[in-house]
Amino acid sequence: MKQPVEQLTIPPGKKAYFSSDNHLGAPNAEASKPRELKFLAWLNTIERDAAAIFLLGDLFDFWFEYKTVVPKGFVRVLGKLAQLRDSGIPIYFFVGNHDLWMQDYFETELNIPVFHKPQLFQLNDKRLFIGHGDGLGPGDKGYKRMKKVFKSPVFQWLFRWVHPDIGVRVAQYLSVKNKLISGDDDHVFLGEENEWLATYAKRKLESAHYDYFIFGHRHLPMRIEVGEQSSYFNLGDWIIHYTYGVFDGSDFELKEFHT
Repeated sequence: MKQPVEQLTIPPGKKAYFSSDNHLGAPNAEASKPRELKFLAWLNTIERDAAAIFLLGDLFDFWFEYKTVVPKGFVRVLGKLAQLRDSGIPIYFFVGNHDLWMQDYFETELNIPVFHKPQLFQLNDKRLFIGHGDGLGPGDKGYKRMKKVFKSPVFQWLFRWVHPDIGVRVAQYLSVKNKLISGDDDHVFLGEENEWLATYAKRKLESAHYDYFIFGHRHLPMRIEVGEQSSYFNLGDWIIHYTYGVFDGSDFELKEFHT
């Protein structure tokens, strides 16, 4: 079945911006605050020429939506995203492995669509395959099995019966300590032939053409040519690298944010 395409025009003088892996709240609120403020400064900077903003997951180190409760904190970021969206800038959110329990809060409160799987976007005449990146490609079988458990309606229903003060605290601890939640991701460059998201991109090219594959999750800014006219980009993170992606209507590049 042919994958649906989200189409978006980037006018002259405007740009689409991409970021991933902020992990706000980790390892604790106090240590996370300077990174949150730096991300807010970036949002303020790109506001003047942003035609669209893509957030590729793990914005929070943990997120779970109870029926009437969401995790405490992140008010400045949520408020800024609401302000950007209200000003008419489209924002797209792709859930990562740390915020995979996101449901409809962003959609109902912020008018930001949430994608739970990678999505094909056509920006002007370029085809961009966009997602967080967890669970794609070969290997990491333990995490893939655990993700199926976490995504099951039964597990989520059971977790909602745990009081938020307990459930959030336990989940935050596991989010930092448990590799089955984080995935097999040591943030070390594996070489172009061994980077599993690049391998995944090459396999996708066997059935269709994509100009750019844009992922997060690896926490390493990188560009790998996966075809004659196709490139895989990883956006890096907002913990060590403070890197982001920019599409100017014809070309994609990685940049580092400096305050």
